[in-house]
Amino acid sequence: MSRAINLDVPHADVIAMCEKHNVTISAIEVLPSGGTRVVLMNGYDTALIADAFKSRVIEGVVQRTPLVTRYR
Repeated sequence: MSRAINLDVPHADVIAMCEKHNVTISAIEVLPSGGTRVVLMNGYDTALIADAFKSRVIEGVVQRTPLVTRYR
């Protein structure tokens, strides 16, 4: 299982659920279409959070915000 999961849930709610279950977030981002992409530390934690949000898991490909890198 991937450590990343896309959820149709606000950013703050994902953080709160991870805190409730004592799950560490590796990376988190707001999706342009709404919802949140979160990368957790392991597959077990990802399965735990997916189960907590059940029907709010976004299946398939989602549009993400492009990474902006500045060079000097």
